[in-house]
Amino acid sequence: MSVNEADSKVLCGEIKALLKKLDGLLVAHFYQKDEIVALADLCGDSLELSRKASVSDKNLIIFCGVAFMGQSVKVLAPQKRVVMPRLACCSMARMIDSEYYDKSIETLEAYGLKREEIFPITYINSNADVKAKVAQMGGLVCTSANAHKIFDFAKAQGKKIFFLPDRCLGENLARADGKKASLLGRDSKEVILDSDVICYDGFCSVHQLFTPSDVAFYRSKFPDIKIVVHPECDSSVVELADFVGSTSQIITYVQNLPLAQRVAVGTEFNLVNRLRPKYNGTQTTFVLSSSKPQCPTMNETTLQDILDVLLALEDDKPINEVFLESSVQKWAKIALDRMLELS
Repeated sequence: MSVNEADSKVLCGEIKALLKKLDGLLVAHFYQKDEIVALADLCGDSLELSRKASVSDKNLIIFCGVAFMGQSVKVLAPQKRVVMPRLACCSMARMIDSEYYDKSIETLEAYGLKREEIFPITYINSNADVKAKVAQMGGLVCTSANAHKIFDFAKAQGKKIFFLPDRCLGENLARADGKKASLLGRDSKEVILDSDVICYDGFCSVHQLFTPSDVAFYRSKFPDIKIVVHPECDSSVVELADFVGSTSQIITYVQNLPLAQRVAVGTEFNLVNRLRPKYNGTQTTFVLSSSKPQCPTMNETTLQDILDVLLALEDDKPINEVFLESSVQKWAKIALDRMLELS
């Protein structure tokens, strides 16, 4: 056993003992490091994980992920204590806050749209203050898994859809449905007013790494390969894929393929790297990129960080605990509840 392995084993033992003593639940997003996923009581994608944590019998949740995920647990179950080993923030979620949201609506109003003519949808990858603003305008949240169902509901409202913050998911939804999409801040007033879906100019830095040339490379190397991507990828990549789905949907799809079937996956490296074992010693699962698409903020959390927050709790000096203003909590929950009722 190497020194690092020995150290990790000691840390894991200390963490497990403290979790038992404090009656805490350790949850980790799929994109976390391998050693954290292996240690966690629950693993999942963002909303799935938040929902499971919110209905658990534990009142202390140690959430290994990024900030909006911990907030979602607090929104759904305000009575629980939610602590994050690192207050890491999703880069996409940081691209919009309540002030940017207000300015976006003001811009659309200046173009001649009335507030009551706009139906906002915010992707789950947004902070609670943005979810609250969306709810106050009658809108709701979506995830990559239920986005098509939420989009269908939004179309039925007979309004302009304002999709935020991920432009790629918004554009992909519009394209799949034959609707016109525009990009706020890039397209002209005329283009925006002529579109069905107005997208905010946000994106996932990891999923922007995948390109059509990556797809072409793998198809030329392995003609029978399956290309699987997340809908946060650019539409030029999504159009070339054999399967497009959320993190959980990608896991299910890939793991149900014959192990001999080669597949290149366009999503976060840590997840792809542990999707499937080799087939007779041969690699059949590939990352759809020439570089390493690893989420920097998801990878901030370490075993030591988990131990530190647990020790602070044991000492009654908590750090990195998630708190929300009551009005934000109330309206953000309305946005999430509207989505959950539909999905």
